[in-house]
Formats: sequence, C-alpha cells, structure tokens
Amino acid sequence: MVRILVLNSGSSSLKTALYEFETAQADQLPPPKPAFKQNIEGSSPELGSLVSRAGKVDAIGHRIVHGGDRFYSATLVTPQVRRELAKLAEIAPLHAGSEMKMIDSAVEAFGEAVPQIAVFDTAFHATLEPEAFTYAGPREWVDRDRIRRYGFHGLSHLYSSRMAAKIVGADRARRILICHLGSGASLCAVKDGKSVDTTMGYTPLEGLVMATRSGSVDPGILIYLMRHKGYRADDLDQILNHQSGLEGLAGSADMREIEARRKSGDPKAALAFDVFMHRLVREAGAMAAVLGGVDVLVFTGGVGEHSATVRDELSKRLEFLQIPSTLVIEAEEEWEIARACSRLLPF
Repeated sequence: MVRILVLNSGSSSLKTALYEFETAQADQLPPPKPAFKQNIEGSSPELGSLVSRAGKVDAIGHRIVHGGDRFYSATLVTPQVRRELAKLAEIAPLHAGSEMKMIDSAVEAFGEAVPQIAVFDTAFHATLEPEAFTYAGPREWVDRDRIRRYGFHGLSHLYSSRMAAKIVGADRARRILICHLGSGASLCAVKDGKSVDTTMGYTPLEGLVMATRSGSVDPGILIYLMRHKGYRADDLDQILNHQSGLEGLAGSADMREIEARRKSGDPKAALAFDVFMHRLVREAGAMAAVLGGVDVLVFTGGVGEHSATVRDELSKRLEFLQIPSTLVIEAEEEWEIARACSRLLPF
C-alpha cells in the first residue's frame, strides 16, 4: 500500500489530497477516492494540521507549473533540482513563489526523510512538434534562450484525455479538444493521446482571456506603452497577470458574477463575457483545424464544469464541426500527481 500526499499549490490556495492505493491501481479510472481531500485558502497556508491528519506518508507530490525544457517527468526534488526550478519562477509568476514555499514547508513539516516529488504541468506538451512550439523570432530564441511554446494545464489535459477515451472508447476519441476553463484557461488539441497544440505558450499568459490575465495581446501594444507611456517590465507584468482579463474589463474575476451582471443588463459584464467567448470560439476553431476535426469536446475546470452558459454558447458556435461527443469531466489534477509519483517509489 502506497500513501501519497498531494500538495497542489495555487496562487491563493492549496488543494490537498491523500491517496492510499496499491501500485497496480495507478492507472485506475475513475480514480480511487482519496483518504481525504481539502482546500486551504491563503497564499502561504500552514501545513501543521496536515501532519496529524495525514499520518505517515511515503511521498509528497507537488504540482509544479513550469518544468522548462528539462523536466518532462516526475522528478525527486534535490537541492540542485530546487535551484533549477527557482530559475523558472519568473516565467510563471502567479504560481512559482508559492510552489517553492510549499516544498520548503513540506520538508519542515514532514521531515527530510519523506521524498518530495515534483510533477510538471508542462510535461504533457513535450510531444508538440517543432512547428507547433517554435516562435518565429530570431533563431537564437530557440537555440540559445530556450524561448518556445511550453504549454500548461498539462495534468488536467492528460487526465481529461484519458477519461474521455475511457468514456467513449479510444477508437472514438482519437481527436479530442479539451477546454480547461478556470481562473487560468487553456485549450489543448489531443490526437491519439498526445498533445499536438495548446493555447498557452512560453508563459501561462498566452491564449484565452482569463480571470485576471489578458491572454494574447499584440506585442506592439507593450512596446508602445514602454516607449511612450513610461511603463516598465514590472508594471506590465502586474497589469497583464493581475489586472486584466475579466477583472480588467468588468471589475470582477468571477465568471458567476459576470454572468449574473450580464443577465441584468450590465454593459461592462456583457462586453467581458462577449470578449471571453469570442476568443474561446476563435481558439477552439484553430485547435479543431490542427486536429482535422473533433471527435470529443471536453469541458473541465471551474468555469468549464459549472457554467452551462459558457458550455452551451461554445457548443452552439461549433455546431458546424458536427462533434459526436461532448463531455464535462471533473478535474483530477491531484490524482494525476499521485499517479506520477507512484512510479518513482520503490514499492
């Protein structure tokens, strides 16, 4: 029996889950029920209560948003690995600080003898071909600076693709379009179980309109603001990550509030919703073109799972694709983390 505690650290909360399972259960779908599951609010949550609740654990798994071009599989956290992860922190600023703090807190709370294992959100997108991950800048961007599309939400996209294939059958789920819609949002085109394209890029800023993130903007806008309005890189970082998206357009990052205000006739909320949907439809069409058609459309994430309005609107606008199956799949990132960790343990 393996006991793995999962710490899925976000920018303002911590999702925890303890799984007890035989290693033969690692590919089980639906996943086994965790011994406990808890969400803890706060950017620096205390782990003291988890020590007594979890008891003895064989390993602690951490979701790490960015693994760069080195970390493509679950990795034991050593001092050297931790230093390398810290270097990637600037690329995913909403998460990286809390991830490093959580690793340190877990070592302090559970002791150095318990293995800490990093599981990477970028790993699922390692199958992208060069034409999909290369930006058309100077060649040095790729060769020297490692600037390329990495993609994110990989744990969610991996689980959703595996679950979709189980539900409808692998032969009927060769081309899957996954819509992970939450505070962060991304689409993924999955063909024969592999990621072939995704909307997030070098950082989680690219792609769809999100709760507080802008999604893709014309780079010329940023050059203009720096050249003529005195903006610095730190200013733009703060604005694009924390003051844009739904929050920037409507003053709220909560899609439930946006929908309610839109329904009551609020023009700011209506515009925010319309911009969100327009970008979503446009990017979904692009993913469908890359796949050459869609067999299964999947919704996951907080908005994807709970907003019937968003699901219905997108499904309606994609009717011309004649998609055979549409699924709502509850996100199970914690299970994917535990599953990846189990493969590193000597049991």
